[in-house]
Amino acid sequence: MSRVQQIQVSADEAEMRVDRWFKRRFPHVSHGMVEKLLRKGQIRVDGGRAKGNQRLKAGQTVRVPPLPDAADVKDSPPLTREDAAFVRGLVIHEDEEIIAFNKPPGLAVQGGSKISRHMDRLLDAFGKGDQKPRLVHRLDKDTSGVLVVAKTAQAAKRLSRLFQTRDVKKTYWAVVLGLLAPKAGEVKGFLRKAAGPDNDRETMIPARHGEPGAQHALTRYAVADNAGARASWVVLRPETGRTHQLRVHMMATGHAILGDGKYVCDIPVPEGLSRKLHLHARKLEIPRPGRAPLVLEADLPDHMKASFDALGFSASDNLMLVEEALT
Repeated sequence: MSRVQQIQVSADEAEMRVDRWFKRRFPHVSHGMVEKLLRKGQIRVDGGRAKGNQRLKAGQTVRVPPLPDAADVKDSPPLTREDAAFVRGLVIHEDEEIIAFNKPPGLAVQGGSKISRHMDRLLDAFGKGDQKPRLVHRLDKDTSGVLVVAKTAQAAKRLSRLFQTRDVKKTYWAVVLGLLAPKAGEVKGFLRKAAGPDNDRETMIPARHGEPGAQHALTRYAVADNAGARASWVVLRPETGRTHQLRVHMMATGHAILGDGKYVCDIPVPEGLSRKLHLHARKLEIPRPGRAPLVLEADLPDHMKASFDALGFSASDNLMLVEEALT
């Protein structure tokens, strides 16, 4: 077991999230252990309690509590051939900087309590140590679609900065209950985390400006098609990146996302449709210096394809106009 350490953040580590900085410095420590140390306040930045998504600045000091020695931590067993083939089959783009995946619903991005199979673990298929790709953003476990990882530390820093400054344009597709009106608009306000059922710390609720933990959230939306008053296909553009933002904002309109068991409304679910979450990260547009933006698109998961067919939704001719209405 190591002693308490006070480590200064280097220039090339600036803008890194605390949890990712910790994983880079101490790769033998599990994500679950890092989350536990953060919850207990044992990881501190310049003397204050730290959060996993907190961005570090060069010159700050991180308090690292006593940790088990690397030799005492059992290495994760190597990925099975099936898992390696599975994650490679999710790749939709690869270049010198990034790998992009079409993440299926139900697969967590990072590990945690009782989660042993997740994207961060599956990235071992592409390299170990410094060669392993690095996560630069997240999707909820039940949300499908485009997920990008960086192949180098320099690429991770650039991409993390782009996500942080909202320079990456994100487009989501969702099926919501009922007929959403008006057909284009925005939802905004402040959100904060609150304890939910069974002490669920990932429940978001409306908050007031200035309230502890309150963060501003803004989502633009436009309806691409509807199945009468039963359901609507909505194109969403989050201008901020808060936890569960799109799900909370659709509930706030009175039209929750189909399959969302946490953020609900009183509109009945049409018969014969999947109860899985109908939220898909359809497209990312990533700026590139001196070149056109990199546009990454992910096909719908099977349960959403089936619901689109059942509801009569199709790639309408005005989809481009719908997306333009979000700018």
